[in-house]
Amino acid sequence: MFRNLIPRLAKSFRVIAPDYPGYGFSGMPDRKDFKYTFENQTNIVEGLTEHLELGSYALYVMDYGAPIGYRLALRHPEKITGIVVQNGNAYEEGLLKFWDPIKKYWHNATQENRAALAFLVAAEATKWQYQNGVSDVSLLDPTTWTLDQALMDRPGNGDIQLDMLFDYASNVPLYPDFQAFFRKYQPPMLIVWGKNDFIFPPEGAAPYKRDLPNVETHLLDTGHFALETHGEEIASRIEKFLAPRV
Repeated sequence: MFRNLIPRLAKSFRVIAPDYPGYGFSGMPDRKDFKYTFENQTNIVEGLTEHLELGSYALYVMDYGAPIGYRLALRHPEKITGIVVQNGNAYEEGLLKFWDPIKKYWHNATQENRAALAFLVAAEATKWQYQNGVSDVSLLDPTTWTLDQALMDRPGNGDIQLDMLFDYASNVPLYPDFQAFFRKYQPPMLIVWGKNDFIFPPEGAAPYKRDLPNVETHLLDTGHFALETHGEEIASRIEKFLAPRV
């Protein structure tokens, strides 16, 4: 999803874009050897920042990347120079209808409730995530959901996805900690949010203002993967936002 944004921003900034284990073209350790949790994914990213000797950095957080980025920020608040948020949640107001069957699994982790979520890793659901909320789907590149699905169809990856869905529950108790971080450190924040997103709807964007009075918010007329339709607008806003801070 960042394939166009990375070279666009790399003209002005150093851009570091890791995939998490089990995602993209990163390795996919066996579930027996690596526990797929948000805490462990954060450990991986933290290890990368240490390996690269990053003394400070801005974060671009989206979807799962939001709780991973915010967990990292809790560990190293002094290193955060700014945060760009794109459909990334930190408030319970943002966990609406899409999350109801997932919450059912959180509260009752039966095999039946797990199996009921298997449709979320099917091809139609992947395509839907890109198309839902987009007014002109001709703007979308079918390569995106085709490649995503090919990687998710690797043997064992479906269970990895369901493990991560289950572990998202571990982020919700941390929401107050994320919010306390916002209040205490007042990190500069730019929100560029696809307002038609069913997964992370705009109700999750509004509460940031409670803790960050100076947050800059732009609700875009698109869906979950806002970069697919509004990539240039988002890139331009990021440049203007980050330029005075690096």
